[in-house]
Amino acid sequence: MPPTPLELQLRDGTPVLVRALVPEDREGLAEAYRRLSPQARYNRFWTHTGEVIGEKMLDRLLDLNPATHQAWAVLDPSRPFPGTGVASWWRSSQNPDEAEFSATVLDGDHGRGIGTLLLAMLWLTAFKQGVRQFVAYSLTENHQASTWMLDCGAQSHWDGYQNVYRWNLENLDLLPDTPAAADLANWLDFLASEILGSG
Repeated sequence: MPPTPLELQLRDGTPVLVRALVPEDREGLAEAYRRLSPQARYNRFWTHTGEVIGEKMLDRLLDLNPATHQAWAVLDPSRPFPGTGVASWWRSSQNPDEAEFSATVLDGDHGRGIGTLLLAMLWLTAFKQGVRQFVAYSLTENHQASTWMLDCGAQSHWDGYQNVYRWNLENLDLLPDTPAAADLANWLDFLASEILGSG
């Protein structure tokens, strides 16, 4: 059974439903991919793929297991699925304490705190499964993603090919004094009893 959906509000007061993805979301995910701008698709998948997402990618996104891979969506009840944004974490097979975090927010919904809410949800669901560090990657030219992840407390380095970002999920004291980090800390505090205290 998937986790119980949560009825929340974005910082602009918009009511949203936050829930785990399910296999029945396949068509909606394909539509969400189609709605992304070409630049957003490139920033997320690092290749020019056109408007049609591959079946193998959909299979991977929807191959869900609470202990190794979770994916969550923020949905606006006034709009049809795919809503506003989706994020996932994948546990490392080499290092079970670590998971890769990735998020996609539809172009028209940037700047509303959706990515930060998704980061908090995934932070807590991964921590509950024993993950203690998130890692994320971005192209060097993706300045929007880089700024957001740094503002949310990620430590960054360049490995010669890509920017690498890491969060220590055990230490909130590492969060910087930024509005995004404050939003993240508030969501983590608000959601902790729902996520860590359930099941």
